[in-house]
Amino acid sequence: MREAKFELKDVTLKRPGRNAAGEITTAVILNRITTSFPRGEITAVLGPSGSGKSSLLRLLNRLEDPASGQIILDGDDLRDLDIFTLRRRVGMVWQLPTLFPGTVLENITYGPRLRGIAPAQARARAGELILMVGLATDLLERPADSLSIGQQQRVSLARTLANDPEVLLLDEPTSALDPTAAANILHLMVDLKSRLGLTLIFVTHILDQARQVADAILFIHHGEVVEAAPARGFFTAPRDPRSQLFLAGQLGG
Repeated sequence: MREAKFELKDVTLKRPGRNAAGEITTAVILNRITTSFPRGEITAVLGPSGSGKSSLLRLLNRLEDPASGQIILDGDDLRDLDIFTLRRRVGMVWQLPTLFPGTVLENITYGPRLRGIAPAQARARAGELILMVGLATDLLERPADSLSIGQQQRVSLARTLANDPEVLLLDEPTSALDPTAAANILHLMVDLKSRLGLTLIFVTHILDQARQVADAILFIHHGEVVEAAPARGFFTAPRDPRSQLFLAGQLGG
């Protein structure tokens, strides 16, 4: 049995909303989710738009807390962990790269500098990381906003990796990229898993991406887990009729 990095036990997420009459109500975004994410593997989170995929990632980084249930990281309840420590251990990369004003070097060394790492050591680490994500070291002195979107996304990854995370959460990380840049990010994800042993959890709406890189699939619909399975089994013999409809492009939100 594969060891779990993250476990969710009966997790429900609610948010304020309004009904058709404009009255304030409560919307259930995720409903009694019980699942796990294997350590050292890539899990793709799939489902139609509005299923709660990105909301699930937000819970894993405590950008939101569930209304009920328990989220466990390596045996520890997320609520018992220091929030800053948690976000170093669990890094997040968004759809669009969110870089700070300043140089690429300043972006990548931001986290280490906050932790009191010596400037020379932080710079050396930045040089290693920019090479790891497939960029040249001469970009370190460039303004971050002068790079292409694909390059910025790699710098965003390097900045996250500078915190030495154990888990990477990626929310549609290739949605703003051209096909070549998207392929580079997917290759990098596989490389990070094999080289660093990272656990990666990524949301994508592109099934071919999940087929290419995922070890496991979590398929959710209307805020509920429909199927959690090894990727090969999910794509070749999905068990649930809703999974079958989704793979055939016939399942709406």
